[in-house]
Amino acid sequence: MTKFRHLIWMVIAASGLVLSAPQSQAQTRQPDVGDQPGLLPDESVELDPQFRKTAVLYRTSEAPGTIIVVTAERHLYLVQGNGRALRYGIGVGREGFTWQGLVNITRKAEWPDWTPPPEMIARQPYLPRFMAGGAGNPLGARAMYLGTTVYRIHGTNRPDTIGTAVSSGCFRLVNADVADLYERVPVGTKVIIRQKPEL
Repeated sequence: MTKFRHLIWMVIAASGLVLSAPQSQAQTRQPDVGDQPGLLPDESVELDPQFRKTAVLYRTSEAPGTIIVVTAERHLYLVQGNGRALRYGIGVGREGFTWQGLVNITRKAEWPDWTPPPEMIARQPYLPRFMAGGAGNPLGARAMYLGTTVYRIHGTNRPDTIGTAVSSGCFRLVNADVADLYERVPVGTKVIIRQKPEL
């Protein structure tokens, strides 16, 4: 009788594993919350006050016009000089997709087209191979291309992701903020990406 009960429990446990396997596989195939091509932005989303564009005191030795991205804070600073900066809330790369370095803006585009790089397609095969610019484009209203990398500072069709870590390494702002930043910085602008604030 004890062996029979043990056998029954083994069958129940095995069937539980079989039933849970498809569910976990389905979860890995779900779209990345940060990239939803075709989704029109919800303009009613209100940013948390800490992620709204604001002028702040900011101590740095970098020249005015420099962009400093601090991924741990989810903020992008545009240095103004005299100990001040404009601070924008951003969305950053999810775990495993954060990076740091020194680059320059090499190109700018209004309502940019989106061609996901091959590495991104390999991870997210459901993504389109090309998407024309527009309101439903995940790059949003503006894009500033960073050096020779595949990364950009860009807008978004998901304003609710500002302040989160969901991207594949790009830095996203709400469309109004990215349009504002776009007008303030030329091609060639120095961009410093840091994981943590400078001490």
